[in-house]
Amino acid sequence: MYSEKVMDHFMNPRNVGEIDDASGVGTVGNAKCGDIMKVYLKIENDIIEDVKFKTFGCGAAVATSSMATELVKGKTIEEALKVTNKAVMEALDGLPPVKVHCSVLAEEALQAALWDYATKNGIKIEGLEEPKETDHHDHDHGHDEEDEACHA
Repeated sequence: MYSEKVMDHFMNPRNVGEIDDASGVGTVGNAKCGDIMKVYLKIENDIIEDVKFKTFGCGAAVATSSMATELVKGKTIEEALKVTNKAVMEALDGLPPVKVHCSVLAEEALQAALWDYATKNGIKIEGLEEPKETDHHDHDHGHDEEDEACHA
């Protein structure tokens, strides 16, 4: 069901923790699932010098958070904006269809942290949109699969 890379990032997640003096912090979540991701960025001279995350959720949520942080560490803000949920999934060698929403959350958490950084510094980051204040990526798995899909 899960690739070796997903299992590795779940069992040995990279960049777990907090950054006390973070340049930007982004938190996203989904009430139906209970998956919550918080991403901390330390940005200096347009480069993501450090990135940490805290995720409450299933194994796929932890794995996608871990991989997303690996993909942006050391990159420019512009490069980090190109880290989409598709890029995260490809780096993990795929996810089961019911877990694709985890990669979407990882992308949204990164973008929310970048938005926070831009807001704090009074700058505009080309291509970055303000995060929605709604229940992020309110996905629907169909009839009563939600609990099974989110917590499998």
